[in-house]
Amino acid sequence: MEKHDCHSATQEFPHPFIHTLKLTRAQRIRGIILGSILFPLRIVLMTLFFLLAWPLARLRLAGLSEEQRSRPVTGWRRWLLHPIIWLLTRTVFFSLGFLWLKVKGRRADLKEAPVLVVAPHSGFMDIVVLFPTQLATVVSRIENSSLPVIGALLEFNQSVLVSRKDPESRRNAVIQITERLTSNGYWPQMLMFPEGTTTNGSALIKFKPGAFLSGVPVQPVLLHYPNKLDTVRWTYKGTTWYESLWHTTSQLYTNLTIEYLPVYNPSQEEKNDPNLYADNVQKLMAKALGLPATDYVMEGRVPVCKLGGLSLPVDSPARETLSLLHRNGLGASEVEAALDRMIDRCQSGAPGLKASAEELTSILGLTDRQTAVSICGLYSKDDIVDLRQIYLSVSALCGFVSFKSLLHTAFTLFDREDRGRLSAEELSGLMGALLGVPQHHTAELYTEASNQGHLTEDDLLRALTTHPTYQRVVNEHLQPKEAGFPLANGKTANNNGNMHNSNRPLHYNKKFE
Repeated sequence: MEKHDCHSATQEFPHPFIHTLKLTRAQRIRGIILGSILFPLRIVLMTLFFLLAWPLARLRLAGLSEEQRSRPVTGWRRWLLHPIIWLLTRTVFFSLGFLWLKVKGRRADLKEAPVLVVAPHSGFMDIVVLFPTQLATVVSRIENSSLPVIGALLEFNQSVLVSRKDPESRRNAVIQITERLTSNGYWPQMLMFPEGTTTNGSALIKFKPGAFLSGVPVQPVLLHYPNKLDTVRWTYKGTTWYESLWHTTSQLYTNLTIEYLPVYNPSQEEKNDPNLYADNVQKLMAKALGLPATDYVMEGRVPVCKLGGLSLPVDSPARETLSLLHRNGLGASEVEAALDRMIDRCQSGAPGLKASAEELTSILGLTDRQTAVSICGLYSKDDIVDLRQIYLSVSALCGFVSFKSLLHTAFTLFDREDRGRLSAEELSGLMGALLGVPQHHTAELYTEASNQGHLTEDDLLRALTTHPTYQRVVNEHLQPKEAGFPLANGKTANNNGNMHNSNRPLHYNKKFE
């Protein structure tokens, strides 16, 4: 099956990270009537069975040393407590409306496939797949271990816990997963969602390599929700988790079909290349689902699409910035003046590269501080932002300057020692600023663009404007759209940096050198 890239995906099927449940008036009325009865009843029952499971789940590892906890549980802790917890947690989901589960195919035993890979990942209700798999071991965020009941169930499951923010935690998780999958039956079967996040089910996003690193056979497992209303999905944007819970519990029942595909045995080439292994399994599962296999992925809670090693934002921070500025009443001339002030500050030296929300309010000429806070949030996790990111990514979309001129400015800003060349780390910073999201995998671009280990401005310009892959990045993400990008007051910018309004053309040919 041919793999779809970001561009074709956005043209042919809905955005995979957005899901909004659309209801007719009759469906809303029906949901309110049923929900007013079923929702409180089901939540009470769910809570009751969870509370019954909580102490029993803790009992499984109670009194064991850290060394004993690092080994699979055996004896009465397994044969007595395992079926009890299975029954109680299955009853939880029965209470929520999952009255029966339809299973197609045969689940492979532990020796055939140490790991089950499940897709598509729709929401927290997908955990129902654990019951036909006899509570296979999972991988979870370490933050979930502190949640009431959930933390106890993860401990009972002897789950692999990982902190996405801590590189050391991620390395230890990889070691743990590899040890378990290659233990030759010592550890129970594992179950993983290789997409790593939830989607609207319109496509399979890029599989993360975690389940494929050890090179052992995997069994693909498909989840189908053949319901009239798609209530279970909870994505990056759109329907929230509590809306999903309300709509799901407001239905009389929810259907789920779990389909086991034949075990996938990797070739030697796939064993040597986990990313290739993951991509091939993704394509296989996408074909079985009748869906596209895409290069979308979630990086640091930001949805992106991979192209040539670069991470291309699905929701452009620069476009959202321009939208916020326009809603604040800034026209084309005000936006250009704000960018002038910003580049002047950036070129003044290192202390001027970062700005607080208060400083950004002044630089942009805003009257509302909250708008500056929102813009900071698009580029940073706090109220301090690197002005190079805002200036370069917004300038690329405005079309005030040519791309060659903009790249010269970017190169100058990141070549702080004025050596006339960039290191691999500096290239990552430059591309991250141009695209508006951090770039962690620019080695492919650096290799393509550099000459004998040195990357000059001319080398980078040549690679970005002549190499087919990176030319696409520039044309599709670092230029105003062909139809023109709206700035304000009816004005638009085209790819040549020309400004147009309904009265007369204006030409901007400024060079920041």
